[in-house]
Amino acid sequence: MPKFDNQGVEIAFLDEGEGEPIILIHGFASTKEVNWISPGWVQTLAGTERRVIALDNRGHGQSGKLYDPGAYHSAVMAEDARALLDHLGLARADIFGYSMGARIAAFLALKHPARVRSAILGGLGIKLVEGVGLPETIARAMEAPALTDVSDPMGRMFRAFAEQTKSDLKALAACIRGSRQTLSRDEVGRFGVPMLIATGTADEIAGPAKELAALIPGARTLDIPGRDHMLAVGDKVFKAAVLEFLKDRP
Repeated sequence: MPKFDNQGVEIAFLDEGEGEPIILIHGFASTKEVNWISPGWVQTLAGTERRVIALDNRGHGQSGKLYDPGAYHSAVMAEDARALLDHLGLARADIFGYSMGARIAAFLALKHPARVRSAILGGLGIKLVEGVGLPETIARAMEAPALTDVSDPMGRMFRAFAEQTKSDLKALAACIRGSRQTLSRDEVGRFGVPMLIATGTADEIAGPAKELAALIPGARTLDIPGRDHMLAVGDKVFKAAVLEFLKDRP
């Protein structure tokens, strides 16, 4: 598995296929394999003659683990994606993030619009602006002695997911505390890249896609029917819409 160093933090990534590059940024407590390979995204995108590049966010998967919440600010994590573009010698790429990865993609698009050909925000709607989506209780769930000690339903869900992905629970607690930034209405109104915002109709974490899209000139939306935050990731309607968006964008 290839890795590179970004200011002392080792970042692992995969790089498959040939063609127009797309960078995939996974969600909280996930990995490049769980978020993108298992649901079939890498195969789907590579099958349309694209170069598919997916990183493990800091604190996740095979990338470096840090325990200071300040190391996980969304703008800092966006610089890991920018550094990956630099490492691979790519002037720009399409950027596709899910949940926390969508928040990171938004910060990247705001700070480095010339590097972002288009942006796909999955599992994140108006909570990019109004609220932060995942609550502090998830950090406490990661710090609990065992899953059986977690009573909060959302905390239990994410703790179980983190154990399934064999994650570093201490690093995840720091990550959730450090990565919950919002953007202002003025900031999202300045997005100048083609953008698709997709959320499940049963997603209680993301907030409505249409409310966020209303603030972003030219943004498209997708309601993924009947899917919650976890199940929307690999949905076939989602895949078809992403492929159509990538085909149509300038």
